Amino acid sequence: MSVDVVTFGCRLNAFESELIARHAEAAGAGDTIVINSCAVTNEAVAQARQSIRKLKRERPSARIVVTGCAAQTQADMFAAMAEVDRVIGNDDKLQPEAWRDTVEALAAPHFGIDASEKVAVSDIMAVSEMAPHLVDGFQHGLPRVFVQVQNGCDHRCTFCIIPFGRGNSRSVPMGAVVDQVRALVERGHAEIVLTGVDLTSYGADLPGTPRLGRLVKQILRHVLELKRLRISSIDSIEADADLLDALADDIRLMPHLHLSLQAGDDLILKRMKRRHSRADAIAFCHEVRRLRPDIVLGADLIAGFPTETDEMFARSLDLVEECGLTFLHVFPYSPRPGTPAARMPQVDGAVIRERARRLRAAGEAALRRRLEQEIGCQREVLIESETQGRTEHYLPVAISGALPGTVQRFTLSGHDGTRLLV
Repeated sequence: MSVDVVTFGCRLNAFESELIARHAEAAGAGDTIVINSCAVTNEAVAQARQSIRKLKRERPSARIVVTGCAAQTQADMFAAMAEVDRVIGNDDKLQPEAWRDTVEALAAPHFGIDASEKVAVSDIMAVSEMAPHLVDGFQHGLPRVFVQVQNGCDHRCTFCIIPFGRGNSRSVPMGAVVDQVRALVERGHAEIVLTGVDLTSYGADLPGTPRLGRLVKQILRHVLELKRLRISSIDSIEADADLLDALADDIRLMPHLHLSLQAGDDLILKRMKRRHSRADAIAFCHEVRRLRPDIVLGADLIAGFPTETDEMFARSLDLVEECGLTFLHVFPYSPRPGTPAARMPQVDGAVIRERARRLRAAGEAALRRRLEQEIGCQREVLIESETQGRTEHYLPVAISGALPGTVQRFTLSGHDGTRLLV
């Protein structure tokens, strides 16, 4: 049987799962399930554990390998699970030799094996360089593919465990990124998404310290056949002038940004150890809307951060309107062991859940308002599947009869509350 990869968490994990499957299969792994885990919340870790138990019941003969951020930060916990045969670190999972070693280890008798022998996790903080990943494992015709240009994070937000799962910030050299984008375009992929853990920190570790905006301009300048370039989540306070110039000047850079805002109250932002203020966030959103009036903005927001009062939460809720947000990723706060926020006075769980519900409701209402505004407009839609595409603004469109992987122009006739109709 082939290798099956179950992905939790972010777009970067989804990209890396493609590489994991290729490396594991090339190493000769068979009847193996790989859990590519996420550590961003306690719920994400719990979901990975539940999935492991469920999959083992369904496929008792399969070997189960756990990797990803949660495997990096909580290797011993996963290794202690009877269902788990191997735990691989977050950098190790992208190395072919780690999968060759894993296949060899899994071939050995496992009767009485000690949990510590299952662990193959190296020191993520010792990783200082990032090699570009080859693209020959991607399928032809996929409408949208991700290009990882950055990994890790040098910041230490008080709620976040991810730097300890991903390591310090490191970047792929610009020339290698341009070459990879060109190769993907030549293979017929219509839309490229640049992704990373802290995307706007791109280049700080490279010679000449290029910024993300310069990378974007280089891609657009040197890959003229590229139809659509999109960037994933960014930290607005780090957005550079070249990035804003490209957003204003080149229609191939999609009018859609997802922002790491997290909160709308200045004291909470300070306690989170964020580097922007409420005023900074609002000013950035107004500026990008001036440069690209039709832009759609999304944001990550945390509900119930420690010490958050009703008044503080109201300022986060108000941010949806103040910034003109359309897409919300709402995270109910959960304390991650070892982070400073876990030692702060906690908000009651029921209050957290209610605040998360109110934020999600605000996001649903904002999306409906944007969908209403789109009725009667003509949009270029990237056909993702036989039943759905997405506009330049990443708004979902219900379609039928169009060829996946193509970009087609439609007049939008209505919406069903979550998707546009043609």
